[in-house]
Amino acid sequence: MLKPIALSISLLALAAGVSAQTAPQRQVGSATLSGVPDIPGDVREAVQRYQNSRAAQFEDWLPDGSMLIATRFGSTQQLHHVARPGGGRTQLTFGAEPVAGAMVIPGTDRFVLTRDTGGDEWFQLYARGLTGPARQLTEAGTRNENPVFSKDGTLLAWSQATKGSAAYSILAADPKAGGAARVLYRADGAVAPAAIAADASRLIFVRSLSNREDQLFELDIATGKARRIAADAPPALYNDPRYLPDGKRLIAISDAGSDTRHLVEIDLATGKRTVLTPGLKWDVESYDLTDDGRVLAYSVNEDGLSRVVVQDRITRRALPQPKLPQGVLTALRFSRNGSNLAIGLTSATSAGDVWSWGVADGTLTRWTMSELGDLDPAKLVEPELIRFLSFDGLSVPAFVYRPKDVAPGTRTPVIIDIHGGPEAQTRPGWNYGAQYFADVLKATVILPNVRGSDGYGRRYLNLDNAEKREDSVKDIGALLDWIARQPGLDAKRVAVYGQSYGGYMSLAVMTHYSDRLVGGVERYGISNWITFLQNTEAYRRDNRRAEYGDERVPAMREVLTRISPVADVGRITKPMLVMQGANDPRVPQSESDQVVASLRARGNEAWYVLFADEGHGFQKKPNNDLRREVETVFLRRLFEPPKR
Repeated sequence: MLKPIALSISLLALAAGVSAQTAPQRQVGSATLSGVPDIPGDVREAVQRYQNSRAAQFEDWLPDGSMLIATRFGSTQQLHHVARPGGGRTQLTFGAEPVAGAMVIPGTDRFVLTRDTGGDEWFQLYARGLTGPARQLTEAGTRNENPVFSKDGTLLAWSQATKGSAAYSILAADPKAGGAARVLYRADGAVAPAAIAADASRLIFVRSLSNREDQLFELDIATGKARRIAADAPPALYNDPRYLPDGKRLIAISDAGSDTRHLVEIDLATGKRTVLTPGLKWDVESYDLTDDGRVLAYSVNEDGLSRVVVQDRITRRALPQPKLPQGVLTALRFSRNGSNLAIGLTSATSAGDVWSWGVADGTLTRWTMSELGDLDPAKLVEPELIRFLSFDGLSVPAFVYRPKDVAPGTRTPVIIDIHGGPEAQTRPGWNYGAQYFADVLKATVILPNVRGSDGYGRRYLNLDNAEKREDSVKDIGALLDWIARQPGLDAKRVAVYGQSYGGYMSLAVMTHYSDRLVGGVERYGISNWITFLQNTEAYRRDNRRAEYGDERVPAMREVLTRISPVADVGRITKPMLVMQGANDPRVPQSESDQVVASLRARGNEAWYVLFADEGHGFQKKPNNDLRREVETVFLRRLFEPPKR
């Protein structure tokens, strides 16, 4: 039997031969299209109506009470300055690559931004002001994330990974004075700084073992010695831990002792945990605290929708509450003086905007008015939340986008869009893809949160781990049964669609249910669990093994080999569209190459689009436009009535 890597290489070689014979290639911008027909003009026009929407993403407050906002003007997301509510967005950065995020250096009007190259996720940190050039703070060829500042802004700490190694370092530098970074701590595994004590003598960092377990540590910055906090506590997640003003306790989001995530206080000396949000049936998703520790704001993810709560942390007394539009939270942060709370929100009919909430006067003020391009919000679809029973009686939630202008009783084609992660969650925020397919293709788009999805508790999250991986595929089988019972859905015209882990799901669903589908779309999906785990970047490999299973263990390797879509690709009998970024560090290009080669070797139709300047997800607008155009042509052809 060929080893998986050797098999991959053989399939790649075969792909070259098959491609040359039956799948002509052409170049469009940075993309190589193989087996893809020309794009009609009407498709390009339809795509642009939906691709021109813009969101405003809150990044941070500046000392004068103005905001840093991330917005796409042109091809990529860049940073802008908004001086006042309703004010214009003054563009600050103009790079060809998108800005991933930014944080203001305390006590200054300067900030640190994060950016990679071509989607490779080898992020670099840069310091700059509202004017002038940016100064690179980090070493080229390394991955730098999780920046945190001391209260006075003289200490910046971050995590760094290097290529080919699973080890991480925590580095520090003075972002104001400049100079070389120094190493504070090294670890054989993923660690990330989370907070620096007020006197800058200590630092909290998180060691991430998996999507189910984190460990908390406190580092003495002078000596470099670290000690684990609450070492005897059972395995749990700890998100966003921070020092409370007394420096003796932490506040964090955790599922310790609970199926859902709560806000907790943790005593540094004893590890004792106090729940601040008792009785919640849903996860706390985000929080912020004023510098004096008095006012607490947090958001609860209730079946996908966000609910923001503001209260006095000491007395637990509720303060005046912001009355926000229904939607999904994208940001929650107090201004430096604690007088205002920035709230970012997106919804099914809004690409995303930013409000501020006056803590003292209870005034809600809208800062940005983002654009929907040529779209009329009144004609956009509000998704319906439904639930269906899976093979074992599990209730599985899904959001359904049904076209607005189809006659009652009309049986529409269906697109099943499966999210990545797998520990992600589809939520009813701005989804221009679902809106587009519902309008242009007159398809009903169903976005299920299959077992293993986040947002429904720890038990639900762990239902697809390791040997149970294909139980989530069976959830889609149950969804196909549900579709067949709906009078407004055409069970003979169903396509599956997904990205990343959702791409794996798309492939796996096609191997199991090809006879019930008209075809599938997958972007940068896992096709072979063995080669994926061997070739995903070293800095994330152990974390993924904890989720998917360790291919080095013979029994687990047998399971992973059996459930790999490439092993059963012969059961896929309908057309597939595959798309990939050449710089993807998570799901390497070889995963897409080998499944396309295998499909074509068996005579199945496989379209392939490879973007030279993208990674795990397509961030540049021209590439996203082309992606949507190709998807439209592919799906439109799948949904055409059969010729007689």
